[in-house]
This record gives sequence, structure tokens and C-alpha cells, in this order.
Amino acid sequence: MPSDSKTAKLDAPLHAIGFAIDLVAPSEVNGSFTVTGATCQPFKVLHGGISALVAEALASIGAHTASGFKRIAGIQLCINHHRTARLGDRVFASAKPVQVGKTIQVWEVHLWKIENDSDREKKVLIASSKVTFLSNMPVPQDAKNAGETLRKYAKL
Repeated sequence: MPSDSKTAKLDAPLHAIGFAIDLVAPSEVNGSFTVTGATCQPFKVLHGGISALVAEALASIGAHTASGFKRIAGIQLCINHHRTARLGDRVFASAKPVQVGKTIQVWEVHLWKIENDSDREKKVLIASSKVTFLSNMPVPQDAKNAGETLRKYAKL
């Protein structure tokens, strides 16, 4: 994946696992990746920590966008693992807001195993999570431009 990709600019850890962000909007953030050796536990299935990373990252991008690019901070992540995704499987993830308030946001994230990117209707739920954020926090002086890259890719 080229280092000038949207994902590389928005979230380095997601880029490192081969995740490709497709949509960034206040109402949804989504994308997909292929399960590789770097994302597997020793039993050749997707590591639960990778699912948590994807959930936290997508929900954070969404919360930041939904807040009008104000500072947000994650305060809780709860994730359930329902089924496995194996080495080579394609995974699609989507984060959507449950509640966007002035001080608290809650986002729900689902990860599905899919056959291919063009047919996301045939999917099997592998994990679901909720992520809670403090929202509209003051932005430190040295991070005033933190939202500029995200603003470039967001569909508002």
C-alpha cells in the first residue's frame, strides 16, 4: 500500500495492518483489510487485539469528524468476538454513531468476514463493539492542525 494513501495519512496503525479506509463521514466510517500473518494469532485466525484496534480507530475518526473536528478522547471500548476470520479472509468494518452529544459520543462498530469487496451483502459478523468518547475537549496549542488531514477526506 503506498504511503501516500488516505489510510496512511489518517491512521498509521491501520495502515500498518493493511487496512484501507473507504468512507469518512460524520454518519459512518468504513473500510476493509485482508487477514495476514501480521494480524493473526498463532492459530492462524484474526487476533482479537486487531479487531479492537480497528474498532477504536474507525470510531475515533468518526467521533472526531462528528464533533466538527474538535478534540475527542476514548474512555471505553467494549468488544465481543462472535466468529473467526482466518488467514487470507477479507474483513469489512463499519463504525456508526449511536449517540453524538455535546460531551459524550457512543459509536458502534461491526466487523464482518466478506467474500469480496464488490459484494458486501454476503457477510458474516465476526465482532461487534461500542466505543465511548469524551467530546469537544480543548485542543492543545501544539495540535491545532490535527483535524486538517481528516477534514480533507471527510464527506460532510
